Amino acid sequence: MNSFNRIAIPAAAILIFLGIWEWIVWINQWPNYKMASPSDLGPAFWKFRHLFLQYGFDTLWRTVAGLALSVLFGTVVGMIMGFSKVVREGLYPILIGFNAIPKATVVPVVALILVGQDNLNTVLIAFMISFFPIVVSVSIGLSTLEPEYRDILRSLGASKMTIFWKIALPKTLPEFFGALKIAVTLAFIGTNLMEIVEPHGKGLGHLFDSGKISANYPLMFSVMLALAGLGIVLYYIVVVLEQIFAGWAERS
Repeated sequence: MNSFNRIAIPAAAILIFLGIWEWIVWINQWPNYKMASPSDLGPAFWKFRHLFLQYGFDTLWRTVAGLALSVLFGTVVGMIMGFSKVVREGLYPILIGFNAIPKATVVPVVALILVGQDNLNTVLIAFMISFFPIVVSVSIGLSTLEPEYRDILRSLGASKMTIFWKIALPKTLPEFFGALKIAVTLAFIGTNLMEIVEPHGKGLGHLFDSGKISANYPLMFSVMLALAGLGIVLYYIVVVLEQIFAGWAERS
């Protein structure tokens, strides 16, 4: 697939989606205080453009910070679990149990513990909600390394570090980037959960909550569309990185 198709096909799909959305609102004659249409969003974006820029930046950098922490710590913990069966069997129940807890119940607890620390608690929730898929992908990728490859390299005198760089790391990259694509959207969910709950906060979640309180549906839907746009941008940044570092694994 050439570069034009990579851009044109998703763009066409988005336009079709917006067109269907507009048609559904129009055919049902819904007022914008019941269901905003795409044509209502432009004026809302323009009216609150300064807040969208300011709060959009707040949401973006805190999401990226939480995601970066999840990649850093998730990769380290995943490597330890991948190379040690004892650690893997010990940590998996804890990680699964924590991941099973709805993060909507964790957010108020973190907000109370770190009251007033808007940036810290938001980054922490983004990290907590996107940490699990990174850990699992790295640990599975390393723990399922074919033993014959490892034995051949050892017989040739390769060190454990050489085996890691030559075999284990490349094998893990496709799973890692697959998990990272999931973690991107999860990090946004965590960020906005905290921004909505945190009183006197900031970010697009806070702007959404302001729209909800004032029953401003065009503003609420504009925030959701802005979040979707930021998520798409980060997702495709991950896709570009995947092409650079693990493009060899793609099947046509």
